[in-house]
Amino acid sequence: MLSQFNFLSQSSKPLLFSPVSLHNQTLTLHQNDAQALPFSPAINYHSVSLKTTTVSAMTSNSNLSNHAVTSNGISEPDLDRFADVGNKLADAAGEVIRKYFRKKFEIIDKEDLSPVTIADRTAEEAMVLIIQENLPSHAIFGEENGWRCKEKFADYVWVLDPIDGTKSFITGKPLFGTLIALLHKGKPILGIIDQPVLRERWIGISGKCTTLNGEEVSTRTCAKLSQAYLYTTSPHLFKGDAEEAFARVRNKVKVPLYGCDCYAYALLASGYVDLVIESGLQPYDVLALIPVIEGAGGVITDWRGDQLYWEASSDARATSFNVIAAGDKQIHQQALDVLQWQ
Repeated sequence: MLSQFNFLSQSSKPLLFSPVSLHNQTLTLHQNDAQALPFSPAINYHSVSLKTTTVSAMTSNSNLSNHAVTSNGISEPDLDRFADVGNKLADAAGEVIRKYFRKKFEIIDKEDLSPVTIADRTAEEAMVLIIQENLPSHAIFGEENGWRCKEKFADYVWVLDPIDGTKSFITGKPLFGTLIALLHKGKPILGIIDQPVLRERWIGISGKCTTLNGEEVSTRTCAKLSQAYLYTTSPHLFKGDAEEAFARVRNKVKVPLYGCDCYAYALLASGYVDLVIESGLQPYDVLALIPVIEGAGGVITDWRGDQLYWEASSDARATSFNVIAAGDKQIHQQALDVLQWQ
């Protein structure tokens, strides 16, 4: 289906740090002002645009600037347009998913025995149509239908996971999420984690601070592994040496927690947990997380500490890989040392 992964060395709850002050902020609202306030359940995410924002936070780990020139030669207007399209994708997927959440529907087992529903497939198709209408030269790789592009290669590739955490979705637990990534020459430049039931949306954009419903967020400081709160989706998903490596870290943290899928990374970006470790992930499981975590001041790599990098094409295959995300660089390194992954 996809190319191999090449690893190169290269809530609405209050934040757990000092309040953030905003200056020189221009807020444009296209619909009811009251509905566009941050954390409003009725928010229309792509109707709100924040411009020229300078942020100061007493204990924020993030040192990124909203005024930064984007890397890879992408202009600010282009990146803003891509972000606007990304918001439209999340809006469209959310509308579909909310219609099926906690309703009766058929559950189908795929070849790898993972479940899929009509909500997964319909939400992905809704996103594909928007990309094809707005950015027809961009390629698409979706979890459900793979590569969508007439060409074998493309500089820009959207990677979509309509429901990351389908098992949570089908059991009525609102801790799944829609993952949307835009790659430019293999590097994620835009990432969105959207929880459509709770109506929470984390957006990471290259060169900018990560936001949750328009408010900037940051990871928290935690310098000792023994004080860390650790999340993983399930301890049963680790196999063989990976299971032993994870157990070594789990035994050294303060609190191990389970069951959040991509939502755990969103909590890490907002400064509520310190570490997320998982294995066997696919491209659509992880690529959207990278800009979100890095834009909040965190670190996300493979278990060797190498950056995650992927080049997609029409005839390539995807392979699973291991991921570690940390809010603090010190416990990231400590966890790598304990994993001892070669």
